[in-house]
Amino acid sequence: MPNPHYVPLVETTRGGIVESIHFGAIAVCDTQGRLLARAGDAEALVVLRSSSKPFQALPLVEGGGMERFGLNDRELALMCSSHNGTDEHVAVLTTLQRKLGVSAAELLCGTHTPSDPLTAERMFLRGEENSPLRHNCSGKHTGMLAQALLYGDPRQDYIDPGHPVQQRILRVFSEMTGVPVPEIILGTDGCSAPVFAVPLRAAAYAFARLADPSALPEPRRSALRRIFSAMTSHPDMVAGPDTFDTRLMTAGRGRVLTKGGAEGYQALAVLPSGSSGAMGITLKISDGDLAQADRGQRANAIAPRGGGRARSTAALEALRQLGVLDSAQLEELSDFAPRALTNWRNIPIGEIRPVFNLKN
Repeated sequence: MPNPHYVPLVETTRGGIVESIHFGAIAVCDTQGRLLARAGDAEALVVLRSSSKPFQALPLVEGGGMERFGLNDRELALMCSSHNGTDEHVAVLTTLQRKLGVSAAELLCGTHTPSDPLTAERMFLRGEENSPLRHNCSGKHTGMLAQALLYGDPRQDYIDPGHPVQQRILRVFSEMTGVPVPEIILGTDGCSAPVFAVPLRAAAYAFARLADPSALPEPRRSALRRIFSAMTSHPDMVAGPDTFDTRLMTAGRGRVLTKGGAEGYQALAVLPSGSSGAMGITLKISDGDLAQADRGQRANAIAPRGGGRARSTAALEALRQLGVLDSAQLEELSDFAPRALTNWRNIPIGEIRPVFNLKN
């Protein structure tokens, strides 16, 4: 039975017919919380997953943690990241932990193989075992330990929803989204930390204020500006080689912040420009966007790593319709635009394309 919250966003074709359809919803808000545009139900209640990381780092920054521990913006970007586990990510993380006086053994995120395939191959060849440092959420977890140190909280069990670190993050997230704490639905992320479900519109409102926090009081205003600057100035730390988040922020030249989340979630914050005010954009692909290339279809059915198949295509199309990117930037990101699908012999067999129009 069709879900009334979602509409077709992206489809693939084969033999001249539509073979697959990805349904979803999109919300675009300004800094006043006004809905500027949408596709599907902007009030759909969905889990942000890793898209919430900029706000999970906010209590550390606005509490003076950057200054107290002598942290830099590259390290801050890593604390807001879903990084690919490259050697460079590990090097930055190791320096960050040394400054804090914490260790990899304290991280409660678990372990997994790095999502960067070249790193995983090199680790295999040199017999290196996986470590929590390679986990894509290790920066976030290190930031949570930093919060515990900053505010004098226990470092043990810092991911427990009742822990002072998590309660503080929850309050800040509530203030940014405008959703009262009792109405925020808590879940458990893949890294075992709490994660939040709010309407798409509320999350878009928070991301609009991340792009333009000028109406907010200090120290939050400066903290949000620093987070935005850190992530857009160091996009390689936020994700990694050939990923949608890193490539979009690189092409965006400092105007667009983007942070993906698992199960088809994507959030973007866009700086004001000319007569256009700041915007927050959130979208959800209802099927989780977990499609993989099959034996009859090359991997270009999927966008480059970290972009899924439909999520990145829908996000780029939303930016195009909103006039955020110019033609040169769109060309730079053509891997995520409407594109041909080819099989293993490089024969065109169809295409992947967005099929929505944002409505006011």
